[in-house]
Amino acid sequence: MKIIRLQGAMADRSLPASPNWYCSRCSDVSSSGLLGVGARNVVYLIDVSASACRVTGQLVGHADLVSGFSFCQHAGQNHVCASSSTDGSVRFWDSNSRTLVREQVAHQTPVSALHWSPVDKDLVVSGDEKGVVVCHWFHTGDTASFFPEPRTIVCLTCSPHTWSSVAIGYKDGMIVLVDVSKKGEVMHRLRGHDNEIHSLAWSPVSGESALFSRAEDDEAANGGSAGEHGCYLASGSKDQTVRVWSTSRGKGVMTLKLPFLKRRASAVDPGVKERIWLSVLWPPGRPTELVSSCFSGELLLWDLTKGGKQRWTLFGSSSEGQNHSRIVFNTSSLRLQDGGELLFSTSMDREIKCWDLKTLSCCWTLFSLGGVVYSLTFSPVGAGCLAVGAGDNMIRVWNTLSSQNKYDIRTFWQGVKSKVTALAWHPQKEGTLSFGTEDGKVGIYEVFSSRPPQISSSYHRKTVYTLAWGPPVPPLSFGTAGKQSFGLYSCAGEGVILQHDPAKLSSEATDIDRLIKDTNDIKHKLSPHTDLSWKPDGKVVAIGNEDGCIDVFQAPNLKQLCSVQQHHKIINSLRWHHQHGSASELHTLLASGSSNAIVYVHDLRSVIENPPETPVVLTEPYRRLCGHTAKITGMAWSPHHSARLVTASYDGTAQVWDVLEEAPISNYRGHVGYLLSVDWSPVDPDVIWTGGKDFTVQEWKVSQQEFTKPPKGRKMSTLQEKKKSGSKQKKKSKSAPGLGGDVVPKMNGDGEKDLSEEEEEEVGSTSSMHPPGASLEKKSSSVSRSKEKPPDLSLLKKKKPRSMLPLSTSMDHRPREELLQDCVTLAAVRHASAPPAGCSPGHGDHVHLGLFADRRALRLMLEAEEEGHVQAGHFDSVVYLRLWSGDLQGALQLATEKGELNDHLLSVAAMAGFEAWSRAVEAYVRQLCLQEQYLKAASHLLSINRVYEAVDLLRSHKLFREAIALAKARLAPDEPVLKELYGGWAAVLEKDGHLSAAAKCHLAAGSGFDAAKVIAKKNDVASLRTAAGVARISGEGALAQTLALRCAKDLAAAQDWLTAQEVLSGQDDLLVHRLHLCVAELLTVELRDAGVIPAASCSSTHTWAEPRKHPASIQDRVRDVWEEEFGISANAPEDGSMEALLQELRSVESPAPTAPLKQVLLQASLHLTRGVLSWILNDDAQLLKELWWAAAWIRDAGLFCASAELCRRLFPEGDVGLFSRKRPKTLKGTEAEASAALSSLQALVRYHRLYECWWRSAAEQVEVQKGAAGEGQEDFEVLLSEPHAACQSLQRSVQEIRERLAAMVAQHSRAQEDPLPVGNQNSAEHSCEDQETLLSLSSKMSKYQQQLVDLPDTLKMFPHPDVLECSLVLLHLGRSAGAVCPSLRQKAEDLLQKHGRSPSILNAYRRFIT
Repeated sequence: MKIIRLQGAMADRSLPASPNWYCSRCSDVSSSGLLGVGARNVVYLIDVSASACRVTGQLVGHADLVSGFSFCQHAGQNHVCASSSTDGSVRFWDSNSRTLVREQVAHQTPVSALHWSPVDKDLVVSGDEKGVVVCHWFHTGDTASFFPEPRTIVCLTCSPHTWSSVAIGYKDGMIVLVDVSKKGEVMHRLRGHDNEIHSLAWSPVSGESALFSRAEDDEAANGGSAGEHGCYLASGSKDQTVRVWSTSRGKGVMTLKLPFLKRRASAVDPGVKERIWLSVLWPPGRPTELVSSCFSGELLLWDLTKGGKQRWTLFGSSSEGQNHSRIVFNTSSLRLQDGGELLFSTSMDREIKCWDLKTLSCCWTLFSLGGVVYSLTFSPVGAGCLAVGAGDNMIRVWNTLSSQNKYDIRTFWQGVKSKVTALAWHPQKEGTLSFGTEDGKVGIYEVFSSRPPQISSSYHRKTVYTLAWGPPVPPLSFGTAGKQSFGLYSCAGEGVILQHDPAKLSSEATDIDRLIKDTNDIKHKLSPHTDLSWKPDGKVVAIGNEDGCIDVFQAPNLKQLCSVQQHHKIINSLRWHHQHGSASELHTLLASGSSNAIVYVHDLRSVIENPPETPVVLTEPYRRLCGHTAKITGMAWSPHHSARLVTASYDGTAQVWDVLEEAPISNYRGHVGYLLSVDWSPVDPDVIWTGGKDFTVQEWKVSQQEFTKPPKGRKMSTLQEKKKSGSKQKKKSKSAPGLGGDVVPKMNGDGEKDLSEEEEEEVGSTSSMHPPGASLEKKSSSVSRSKEKPPDLSLLKKKKPRSMLPLSTSMDHRPREELLQDCVTLAAVRHASAPPAGCSPGHGDHVHLGLFADRRALRLMLEAEEEGHVQAGHFDSVVYLRLWSGDLQGALQLATEKGELNDHLLSVAAMAGFEAWSRAVEAYVRQLCLQEQYLKAASHLLSINRVYEAVDLLRSHKLFREAIALAKARLAPDEPVLKELYGGWAAVLEKDGHLSAAAKCHLAAGSGFDAAKVIAKKNDVASLRTAAGVARISGEGALAQTLALRCAKDLAAAQDWLTAQEVLSGQDDLLVHRLHLCVAELLTVELRDAGVIPAASCSSTHTWAEPRKHPASIQDRVRDVWEEEFGISANAPEDGSMEALLQELRSVESPAPTAPLKQVLLQASLHLTRGVLSWILNDDAQLLKELWWAAAWIRDAGLFCASAELCRRLFPEGDVGLFSRKRPKTLKGTEAEASAALSSLQALVRYHRLYECWWRSAAEQVEVQKGAAGEGQEDFEVLLSEPHAACQSLQRSVQEIRERLAAMVAQHSRAQEDPLPVGNQNSAEHSCEDQETLLSLSSKMSKYQQQLVDLPDTLKMFPHPDVLECSLVLLHLGRSAGAVCPSLRQKAEDLLQKHGRSPSILNAYRRFIT
């Protein structure tokens, strides 16, 4: 296995580059506590196992953006990880040694998602933008590619329960479950999201029983029982919803809509348009909790077992400022050894946060950088306060000495709005920080205040490179004599230094060049300035220029003291030696760095202490520090040592020097790319901080570095010239979210690859493929730009085409003598009677002479050229040579064999005849099919009148739309192939879920039945109504009625009665169902008005169903509405229509007894409808049965109040015999069943009146008068039925025996699983007793069941309410209110004594009566 050593360990503390944006899985944490984060083209490794985090290393090697990262979570292999990139590669790494193990390039397009299987330690799955899924096998290095869907993949995740199951999320909102063990076979397509899928997460436990009761959508609720072998899958989408899916059924079971939370006060730029990214995470061991991101960076913990709107808990709600301030992209979790669980999140706010999942509070925050680190500087007043200016338009102030938080950082962005290229602390005033930006802005922040910054009204035309605080010079210094004050100086790319008044930045800044010219009487134009540095005592300022010279001026009038002319390129950095704790002779040392890679140190003591009359020119340095291989970009003197300097360079290293000895001390190589800024720690003499192109700030110790000198290698300037010459072409990548593929140099500096001058900022930005950047080199004027060497345009010319006659051409490039001899030979061939001996033009060494001899020689030359092209594989050239020589058949044959046919050859093939042309077309069609150009192939088939073959070709490659268009345009309308095309396309569309399009195909094929069935598959109201209309129009009456009835029932369940009647009115022969819905509406409104059932949220009712002031019985209201609205009355002609309606209603199936309320009401109204029809037909027996079933159905469903209200509406006076006064009707049972139904119905009515009497007596404490007592005795007599009491007693006994038998069987089962010890003496006796008990119970069961069989069927068919229960209530009423006569109480006591032998009745008797 190939091992490549890459990157060493990181520094002690560092700010890494910002994690990449808009990637579904760009961070992951290992089980050992190592967090990997993809940032730009590097993976940063962060140790999160302790209470604080630490960046421990980098994985460097990708040439483009890291788009995915995943650890292997298996024991013994959790140090191995995989990363993917938009360069199309997948790399495997060893995180312990930070080495590359293997690279695989199986993708042709940018990889957009990657995951290491939690089940198979060898399997890594990746997906790209074209929809290709690749399985990588880690140990063998094998790969397997699948193409499940031609869509752009955004995310994918492997199942934690089955190694072969992979869920893939696409940009168009589709989720596909594939089986990689079956060549990527699609198991389910999950549709529901209408925008791109951002994240997918599997449930940590297998099975779907935990959440099935929480099913929220109708399709899932009606889809059957939960699968035992499935698993829940959560998805987050751009449509602002989180959905939970059942993978066994392929349907959604829960939809969570993101709440709009009130935005907390946080450091967010209001000018930035907020986007949405919905990341989801299912924490291990928490099957009922789900973590998701929200709109503005909040994290939510969803409780999937809760109902209602507030199903979430907000992370970080315990204190302000804990949440992210921008959207969150990635989340991952880690289970600790002590049982705790941590969550890690990365966000657009460039922060990495760690959360405690138990308390939902933030443990720590690691800040990251989204741009090049242009400047970093320590405050001279506030110890350890480090300011960082970066290319992400933000300033960060870091308290590096904080003991509680190692990353105590505050961020400032207000008023910046551009890359921060320069920073400078006020020398004396704590917290005052000046900044300069790329767009020429200069401002001042008070970092300990919440106020926005002050911005200078004077802007530079180009980038600000240097800021410095110094004593004011005229005209600002006028009036400040004797006062301690400072001015702010800024130097920018146009070569101008401006002096700003910090107390009044709104005033115009002054150009110090005017003062320099006036003071020193200079008439010529000054060289553009590139840097300045004030001596710490404020007496002298050094100014670096573009021509390489350094001018030193004396304050306050800026009289020039000297000009240092040692550099020959622009000055990039100037620094004076500090003036504390060192010898006075060192206070006048000035270090300078330029683009020529040499650091010069100048001793200016003589000119400062003894100012000359005229400026002195210095040409020799005090010390020369050589070693860097590229330009110097920054430097800093050590505040703890004498004459010790650190320099930062474009060669990617920082070098510590002993200036007096001109000796290198230590070299730091921890950055990837060139360095731009450096500063020495003010509190630790061994610590230095650096920042550079790799978007990082790193803290490192001088004493711990391995190297002492900078690496030797080619200079950066050479590499840049190579880049300018066009030798490297940028790779285009549509998916790269804002970062190109710059190759970074190796850490040792040897053999560095070219680096772009343009800084590529904003790693996550999607606004531009190539965002603008700022050049680091201080190019201060347009003149210098014009002097740069332009790129060589000759290298950009088009490549010269390949020669058709390479052999003869090469012969014309021989030595001159041989070329002259060719002229002699050719003359002899042309004019001599015989050619020279051994000379054969067009053959051998004289092949090139065939072009100048006769035709025979030319043919020989062309044959030789053909052989050469064949050997080189240039078959297209061979074809053209044969074409030129007139061998058209040979040219076509060779092009056919080698797959080199093209449109031109096909156009000239007709010259060889129709047969040859037809064969060429057929061969070209086969070639185009291999190249997947099916439309072009079909068009060529049409040219030889092969219409059927063209249609079949398109159909075989699933191009149904084009095939149908072609068939309809070129074939007869009644061709059978058209029906086959429509049928095949409909099947494909239906499988993919495009039901409307599939229905149109069926309609075009003349199959209205199939069209209606397909539309109805969606099973919602709109689809069912449309399907019914399509079926009715197509002449499918029976199907239309069935679909309309299904639609009407769904509408009725939602209490949308108006639309339900409207749907049914459009279909014939559905009158009886309209009558049923009419009764259901009346019943529902009556019960809803009485307050016994809840009202629907969006109900609609007819005017005739509204409650009336003087309500009649519900049956009279039904008859009234039927007569007025439907014309149904007793006076209808006796043509058998009523009997037909009743017979049709009897065929309606009954739902299960445990149906929900809406179905119970529909079923009760169905019996009521049958009863009213029986009333019209004068069938009293059937009327009584239907009335009993209507009341009993609601009672058996456990709706006591609804059942009582229905009885009250049916019989307002409490007498079942008096059915209607409006239409005089009395009920009498002449038959046995009718009489039993009448008695049971009367008992049910009295049962409810009994409870009303009890409740009224208990509430009002009003005694019933004696006359009423006699009436009550007469009323409640029907409840105390001896036969029904005996029947119910037998049924109760049978049920108790069954429960005892079940308990006994369960006890025996447990005893067999855990047998008693052999020495148990009582085991035989217990076995015998159990056996006798089992036999006795079985015999009792048989006896009771036989007694039940012997009872009359009417007792079991029409049972009374529980007789013993009624007896208990009557006795209670008799003793408490005296409302029951003694004879009735005596009968109740007799029944209890005779049939109340069971323990439950006895206990109730004691508790209720005593």
